Amino acid sequence: MFTAMRPQILFPLFAEVSTLKGVGPRVLPLVQKVAGPLVRDLVFLSPSGVIVRRPMEAATAVDGEVGIFEVTIDRMFVPSRPGAPLKVWFGGSPQHVDRLLPRGETRLVSGKVERFNGEVQIVHPDIVTVDKAADIPSSEPVYPATQGLTSRQLRKLVQTALPAAPELPEWQDAAWLKKQNWLGWRAALDALHVPTGELDLTADAPVRQRLAYDEFLAHQLALARRRRAREIKLAPVITPGAASEHLLQALPFQLTNAQAQAVAEIRRDLASGQQMGRLLQGDVGSGKTAVAALALADAASSGLQSALMAPTEILARQHYEKLGPLLQAAGVTAVLLTGRDTSAQRREKLAALVSGQAQVAIGTHALFQDAVRFDRLALAVIDEQHRFGVNERQRLQAKGDPRIGAVHLLTMSATPIPRTLELTQYGELEVSRLTEKPPGRTPVTTAVLPLARIGEVAARLKTAVESGAQAYWICPLVEESEAIDLAAAVDRADDLRRLLNVEVGLAHGQMPGAEREAVMADFADGRIPVLVATTVVEVGVDVPNASIMVIEHADRFGLAQLHQLRGRVGRGAKASSCILLYGGQDGALGETAKERLETLRRTEDGFVIAEEDFRLRGGGDPLGLKQSGFPAYRFADPIKHRTLMLAAADDARLIMNRDPGLTSERGQAVQVLEELFDWKGHKSGSD
Repeated sequence: MFTAMRPQILFPLFAEVSTLKGVGPRVLPLVQKVAGPLVRDLVFLSPSGVIVRRPMEAATAVDGEVGIFEVTIDRMFVPSRPGAPLKVWFGGSPQHVDRLLPRGETRLVSGKVERFNGEVQIVHPDIVTVDKAADIPSSEPVYPATQGLTSRQLRKLVQTALPAAPELPEWQDAAWLKKQNWLGWRAALDALHVPTGELDLTADAPVRQRLAYDEFLAHQLALARRRRAREIKLAPVITPGAASEHLLQALPFQLTNAQAQAVAEIRRDLASGQQMGRLLQGDVGSGKTAVAALALADAASSGLQSALMAPTEILARQHYEKLGPLLQAAGVTAVLLTGRDTSAQRREKLAALVSGQAQVAIGTHALFQDAVRFDRLALAVIDEQHRFGVNERQRLQAKGDPRIGAVHLLTMSATPIPRTLELTQYGELEVSRLTEKPPGRTPVTTAVLPLARIGEVAARLKTAVESGAQAYWICPLVEESEAIDLAAAVDRADDLRRLLNVEVGLAHGQMPGAEREAVMADFADGRIPVLVATTVVEVGVDVPNASIMVIEHADRFGLAQLHQLRGRVGRGAKASSCILLYGGQDGALGETAKERLETLRRTEDGFVIAEEDFRLRGGGDPLGLKQSGFPAYRFADPIKHRTLMLAAADDARLIMNRDPGLTSERGQAVQVLEELFDWKGHKSGSD
């Protein structure tokens, strides 16, 4: 039966694509691969190109353009061997020409113009037709074909699907539509599939902008509704107290202005009596942990419990070692839950949590396992939140007691992102930004060198290690690739062992998790002076004694990723350096790669770097949205349509503030819009 939430007017769009004429058992998997499983997916399939045809004469034909020629058939050249092309000379035909190309007849022929031996030719004409009344379209959309399914077949299926798209009540503000000179939704959808030229396919085309804005508005509305649903949930009131004051006094530094502002914003949320959902976003070393520690102490001061969940055991342990003494000085008991606990230790810790004797639990995924129970869990803090799924966060929050209210959520991220993308990834959360670093943070000197100087770098590393320094050496691959001439981590580790004559650790993604964490723990404890690794060390490792970071083939890494890797050093009192080695044997460096490395050399400000990364990745799949957890938009481009996204976010907030129940005429229209783009995750039109 149909989903109750979905308006009946949308049912035809959410029918299975197999219901369309022409989509049989052979074609179905191909259509699903290119477009998706629903009729709506075909309707929303944007053309990837356009063929523009114009009438031409042979004498003035332009190479590379697609022309329409009116020709008279003269003769045909029959190939002398199998597989050779059949050639027709327009001006005549041989005696055996079939009915398609009878001698002396006139035909309209269209195709891409080429020249061979001074003669105009068309290889594999697009169209040959009898009709002189211009049966050849002047423009034709091109769709992303796949083996077994041509662009023309897809075009026909799209045209078959389009009637399923109904006229819908207008959700756009009339004044805004007029100002933008946009068509209505249904007219824009039709126009999308009849482009007249390349300009109609660009992000700036009015039709694309109209549909992109609709998509942004639907997404922002879904996020706003989710945020509002959270805000109306009653939650425990948490306020500062004695434990908070004691912890603040125990901190070895004064809070920065940004930290103080973030603490104030979090405390305002915790004291509101409504469930908090806030992202604490800060660069490496900006002091997110201190801000979170004060929230943990506030919960303890209010007689409540909290949990801090980290993605890896080594990071959870580091949090415990850093926070444990501070919390203890504030009179707060914390326990660490890891896979290394003995049965007796685990039983003791679980008992402390369920009895309320322990006010803070620090751990990994183990925190939301069935055996872990709390007395009065009121606050969940998630570090490196992008490493956890929504379901995992919700499972931890579900450990709360409904009798005292919903569990507050504070997530933390050390990956600065532009404000525009905050709207796509974190639109349902309030955001606090830490834009300063605590005083005393050691600057990192960054050098950009050609790979040809790798021997010089290794020699300097030997001197540094002999004086007690620790270093990371980052490689992009695990094993040597025949296809790409990149250094392999395993080979580089062997090279450095021979050269440095010290123990060199190796950490990469193909190692068993426990083995990898053991190596990283040995490095963190100082037992290993050099760690060769892939990007598995990008986040979640705090080694204050590590002062050198070498990154091979730095030009192959993204700017934000390079910044995160560099952030692994400069965490202690020692002067730190980062060496970016670029290029292959010829030392060549592309213009974009050059800009990336120069940006990193010039600044350590993660937010400046994020904005520059955003700008440099302006083409293609922005920021690798699918890989990074961002929404996969159909019409919208978060980079090229930045202003539209900001406007849609403002519009969504305005709609919710004016009409929280969405009962007005426009409120009901935007509900249809939200269902149309299916941001709530419906699988199909029927369940």
